[in-house]
Parts: sequence; C-alpha cells; structure tokens
Amino acid sequence: MEVFSSVINFVLGLGSAIFVPLIILILGLLAGMKPGKAFMSAITLGIAFTGMSMVIGFMGNAVGPASESLAMNTGINLPALDMGWTSAAAITWSWSYAFIFFAVTIGVNFVMLVLNWTKTLNADMWNVWGKALTAYLVYFVTGNLIAGFITAIVQVVLELKLGDMFQRHIQDLTGIPLVTVTHFMTSAAVLLLPLNMLMDKMPIFNKRADTNALKKKIGMFSENSVMGFIIGLGLGLAAAYGVSGSLNLAIQVATALSLFPTISKLFMQSLSPLADAMSEFMKKRFKDREVFIGLDWPILAGRSEVWVTAILLVPVFIGYAIILPGNQVLPLASIINYSIAVGGLLLTGGNLARMLVMGVITMPIYLYGATYLAPILTGLARSTGTVAEVGDGQSITWASIEGPEFRILFAEAFNGNFLAIAGAVIFIGLFYLLNKYMNKAEVPSKRYE
Repeated sequence: MEVFSSVINFVLGLGSAIFVPLIILILGLLAGMKPGKAFMSAITLGIAFTGMSMVIGFMGNAVGPASESLAMNTGINLPALDMGWTSAAAITWSWSYAFIFFAVTIGVNFVMLVLNWTKTLNADMWNVWGKALTAYLVYFVTGNLIAGFITAIVQVVLELKLGDMFQRHIQDLTGIPLVTVTHFMTSAAVLLLPLNMLMDKMPIFNKRADTNALKKKIGMFSENSVMGFIIGLGLGLAAAYGVSGSLNLAIQVATALSLFPTISKLFMQSLSPLADAMSEFMKKRFKDREVFIGLDWPILAGRSEVWVTAILLVPVFIGYAIILPGNQVLPLASIINYSIAVGGLLLTGGNLARMLVMGVITMPIYLYGATYLAPILTGLARSTGTVAEVGDGQSITWASIEGPEFRILFAEAFNGNFLAIAGAVIFIGLFYLLNKYMNKAEVPSKRYE
C-alpha cells in the first residue's frame, strides 16, 4: 500500500496538465492512433489545460482580492475560514483511505461500460479526491466506513450518467465531438431542475439569452471584452478600489474573458482526433456503440456565460453570508462558485437570465453546506497535521463545495435521519427526472427558437 501511495503521489505531483494528457495519450494509442498523432493530441491538451488554468488563475487573482475587500468592508467576522478547493483536496489526500478511490472509480466505470450502463469513459482521474471527500464526510458523520464507500460509489455512477446525459449539449456548446464532463459540479443541475422547469412555463424566460443572442440586442455591450470591463469596473467600485484600481480590475477581467474562447479552441484541436479514433475503434469491435471521453470542467470555460454568472453572483454570495442565520462561513478563497455557473450552463443552454435567477435562489445551500463541512474538514486536517495551525474557536471549510445537498443528505440518511432519507429519495427522483429532461431537450443552439 505504501508503494502504491508513493506512485500515486508522484503521478499527482506531475499536475493535471501532465496527468490527464498522459491518460489521453494511452487512450489514443489503444484506439489505434499513430504514435505521433496521439502524442500531438496529448501535448495540445496539456497546453490547453495549462493555458486555461493560467487564465482561470489570472481571473481568480484579479477578482479574489476585490471580493475579499468587498467582504471585509462589511465588517463581518465569521469563524469558518474558506480555504477553497485546493486546500480541501490536499486535506482529503491525507486521509489513509483516499488512494483506494482510484480503484473504486476505475472499477465502477469498467463494470458500467462492459454492461452498457454508460457510454462515458472517465479520464478525469485528477478529481478522484472528490469521491474520497464524500466517503470521509459520510464516515465522519456515521462512523460507518462501508456507508462512506457506498456513497462514493453512488457518486461515481451519478458522474458517469451526468456525462451521458450532457454529452450532446456539451458538444453543441464547445464544438468538441464525443467529449463530456464528469466533474461532480455538473450535479448542481439536479438542484436547479425544478426552478428551470418552472421557468419553462414563463414566457419571459423563454427567449434566447446567451451571449451570442445578446449581441443582436445590445451590440458591443455583449462582447466578452466589454462585458468583462463593465463587470470588473462595477466590482472594483463596490470593493472601494477607487477609480484607478477599478479600471485596472476592469481591464484584467476583460482580458480573461477575451482569452477564454481562444484557449478553448485548443481543446477542440486536441480532442477531435481522439474522438474520431475512438469512434472508429468502437465501430470495429462493438456494433452501434460509442464512447464519450469524460474530462474536467475547464473544457466549458470558453463559454462567457459561466464567468458572467459566477462574477455577478459574488456580491450575492457575500450578502447571504452576512444575513443568513446559522451561517458560519465568509466565502473568500472560493468566492467564485463554478458549480452554479457550470450546472446552470448545461441545464439552460447558457440562458443568462435563468442562470442568474437560479443562482440567487440556490446560493444559500452552499453556505449551509460549507458550515456543515467545517468541523469535518477541520477534524481531518488536525488529525493528519495537514494544516499547520487552526486557532481555537476557528475552523476551515470550502465555501463552494460541490454537490453539498447530495453529500449531506446521504450522510444523514446513513445516520438514520428520516428527513434525510426522504431527501435522498427525492434527490434520486430529481436525478432521474433530469436524465429524462436533458435527453428530451433540444441542444443549446436550437433552444428557445
């Protein structure tokens, strides 16, 4: 086990820009791609992930301090420190059982592919830690390790089925064939579904409202650069940055929003040859079978709707932190809530009006989820020595934890909470309804016509 752990630590230490392309290289060779072509696809994918990570980091470094300043201007002081997903991942990997979830993830995926229960092959091994976090949370609450593993297995199944149901919508949004997203943040669509179905019945929300449609209505104000400038300027002024600081933030956000679509084209350039090879491979060996390659969410980061929604919801996130009774978290490191933005994008096809309304309504769930997580993550960090110092009366958490309702409902259900059992049943029912809804829905480019 120690040797296996050392190997996995080494591979993880390479970073996602090496780890994921390495998997893609192996898949390409197995699918019959020429070595040179497979290598170029892998290299280009590494460049795409690196470029996207750089711009996302650039955006975070620009927006983060402004959001923190906006939060601090309120004078609020809450006991749970938001350390973001990177710290949550580092703490989770310190759990002695964490590395087992590589085998769990691969094993469940293999069985489901063989039995034709999914079309998705999850290549996003980088985010295995999310399943380990789920298992630890359930184990901490229930004291039952088996319950933790069962819940993590359920999460793996849900991720694969989400990959199946969203694939054609992702292909329409990105232009990349036979590729999908298996990151658990897409599960936010389950929570948002009832609201979206309600909006289906309201004429005001049944008009095209993605950035492409807005170009016909508001002209240059819908351009990524101009939208980024306006949003950055507004956030800077709200954060008391002054004229100079606000203008600089405006240019930084405009720069990021302008670069996202350019970098996203590299994903298409990299993954299209692999998709063709995989398609031919499956046709030769399995009649009427196709396989989707499941990847991390940044393949969707080229859609400006994600960023417009996420940044505009920053003041909402902070506002809820101030007024919600029982909340203990001030969102800082994870002030940009990607889950609502990505889940909303896939569910609505990029309808900004729907995405923003749904974000405003559901945002409190993430703060209460982070409050629930705080003693759990703090306990694991202290027991493993991952975090050097957590002061008395203080705790650490992750403000935009993905799938908080799933994790908490299943943890409490295994703990014998009848309300949670009912909630878990409702969640699975909504998931089933989402599957039917997305399989029936038109792809984004043909919706709202």
